[in-house]
Parts: sequence; structure tokens; C-alpha cells
Amino acid sequence: MAANNQPWHTKQWFVSPWNYLPEVSGSFQFPENIEFHDLTVRDGEQQAGLLFGKEEKVRIAEALAELGVHRIEAGTPAVSKEDEAAVREIARRDLGPKIFALARCIVDDVKQVADCGVHGAMVEIPCSEHMLKNAYNWPLERAIDASIKATRCAHEEGLYVVFFPIDSTRTDIDWYLTVIERVAADGWMDALALVDTAGTITAHAVPLMVKTAQERINKPLELHFHNDFGHSVVNTITGLAAGASVAHVSMSGIGERAGNTPFEETALSLLTQYGINIGIHYEKLFKTAQLIRKLGNITVPTNRPVTGERLFHVESGIVTDWWRNCGEEHILEVFPYRWDLVGQTPPEMSLGKLSGTSSILMALDKRGISASEGEISEILLRVKEMAIQKKEELSEADFDTIVDKVLSR
Repeated sequence: MAANNQPWHTKQWFVSPWNYLPEVSGSFQFPENIEFHDLTVRDGEQQAGLLFGKEEKVRIAEALAELGVHRIEAGTPAVSKEDEAAVREIARRDLGPKIFALARCIVDDVKQVADCGVHGAMVEIPCSEHMLKNAYNWPLERAIDASIKATRCAHEEGLYVVFFPIDSTRTDIDWYLTVIERVAADGWMDALALVDTAGTITAHAVPLMVKTAQERINKPLELHFHNDFGHSVVNTITGLAAGASVAHVSMSGIGERAGNTPFEETALSLLTQYGINIGIHYEKLFKTAQLIRKLGNITVPTNRPVTGERLFHVESGIVTDWWRNCGEEHILEVFPYRWDLVGQTPPEMSLGKLSGTSSILMALDKRGISASEGEISEILLRVKEMAIQKKEELSEADFDTIVDKVLSR
């Protein structure tokens, strides 16, 4: 896609060349293969008020498979019979992605996960000293013993075992890693998830966490970040750049409290700003996000990055002027990436308080109407006045009414 060997400026996107300077990218240690582990129907469903039924979860899994996601966390069988049935059905369909399910550090939970026919298990336990004491009233040895038994069981059941220690980021590093080492040595761990349960870690601390874990535990690392401070995308990318190989994401960032790491932004940022193609069908991002929002009755800002329904709508007269001057050939002067890259519809112009002369000219051209300079100024004035009065943009009918009044005088 790159033109003139410029990965920051292709036919599909135009981002900052600073991103690709050796001084910026020289220290990156991105793995050769990065996998996206989708949480939409498990952790995503933990968003307050959100519920996906069995058939909806299966439909979402099908859409994620069509998108090209590498792994799907299909649910927690112990939650309900319907959740167990959904996990079983998703696993049975063999859609392409590896299917995982979540289990508490309870042997019966793990066996229930294995019985669903999934590829892997996320085996979770609180690992911070304060959470064990205050939220669970557990002594440390109870948590370690439960973790050892549950992870051993998962391995014996033939599952790929991702140890998932809750609240990893709010505990002392050495204390935390000593706990993990004991589970790795006496239990089983195919991979370790670095879990930022409360979304509290910063991008500057993530590389240290990744590197410290790599030094102490020779296992693949996975990144599970929440978005309470709006840092989850940059934290995830920073962790991948430090050597972690799996990103836990959810479509539209749905999930507990402020949600999980958004799939769309993370994937597109890696592609355009870091030159890393994770192998998904980017042109299906918008369609997939729309389906999931519809099934879950989820409302998101219309200008949400990548998949907001009005992301490519323009009202500002200045930006409309750029658009009119640039045309199709230089449209990336206006937008950092093309709409069709992510399956969006082409740009649309809105008429409102911020419109300018170019807005009126484009709207008239669309209708095949000519007007004098004075008439254009009068139409623009009336557009602004009506938008202020209505406190919203004008409809096509509103504009036609204004044009008829001005041109018929």
C-alpha cells in the first residue's frame, strides 16, 4: 500500500512520519505474530445493563470469525446454563478462531470449561494481597493452592492454560511475581495474562511490567487492560511493543465500568501508525461493530474512532473548504484514513451553524443549482440562523426550503 516507500502515507491513510523515525521505533520489540483475543461476549457483556443471549453470542462469534479475529473468549460456563450452552455451541461450530472460556480457580469450573470442547481456559484468581484480604477474605496460601490445583487440572484436561491473576497492576511487583512463579512451578501455565483490572497502570509503566515478567517467567505474555483512565489502547500497544504477544480487546471497548481495550482503535493504530498488519479484514470493522451494537442495544458516540456512525460527517466550513479543494485525489488531507479502509460509508456534509460558503456551493452543486454570490451569502445566513434556532443541523428538506425562498425572490 505504501507509496514511495512511505509507510505513513499510503493510498488508504496519512499519519505522522514521526511515528516511523528510527529514534521512535528503534527500541520496539513487537513479536512476529500478534494475536487479538476478543472479549466481547464474555468480559464485554459485564458492562452494566448489557446482555447477550445464546443465539446472539453465536452470531457475534460468527461475525468475529468473519472479521478474522484469532481467538474468542466465548463466556464463563459456570455463570448460567445458557452461557454454558453458548460456549458449547460456539466451540462446536469450529468457526476458525481458537475458542477460550473463563474459569475461576476451582477444579469443577475448569472441568466444566473442558467439557465444552474449547481450545483454552482463562484461569482467574485474585493476586493482589489487598484484594485477597479485603474483597475475598482469603489467606495467600489458599489462593496459591487453588491456582496450582486448577491450572494443573486444566493442563491435564488438554487445555491451553492462560493464568489470569486479577488486579496484577496494583500489587508490589516482587510479591506478585513470586506468587506467579510458584503457580508456574507447581501448577501449570502456558501463558500469563498481565491484568490491569481497574485500569490504573500508565503507558510508561507497562514496558517495565512486561520486561520484569519476561525475566522472571519464561512464558508468552498477554495484555488485559481496562479503560478507566482512557489509556487502554496506548497501554496495549506499548505492551506489545515491549514483547507481549496477545492483546485482549472488545468491540467498541464494551466491558465493566469504562470497558476493555477497544478492538477497532487498537487494530487500526497498529496498522497505520506502527506498520503492523495483524491479518484481519479491516474493511469489516464497521459492519461488525454495528451488528454487536444492534444486538446489545449499545449506544456509543457517533464520532467514535474508526466505527462511529458519523465519523466521516463534516460541518465546519473550513474543513468543507479543504474537502472541496482537495477532491478525491487528495482526500487524505482531510481525513487520516479512508472510510472504505474500515468499511465506513463515504463522507457526508452537514449543514449547520458552522457551515461556510463551500458548504453551500457543494450542496447546490449536488442539486444542479446555480446561484449568484449574493444569493449564496443569503442562503448561508439563513442556514446558520435556522441551525441556531433548531439547535441542530438542517435536514435536506430544510435546505431545500431555504433555497426555494431565496431563489424565488
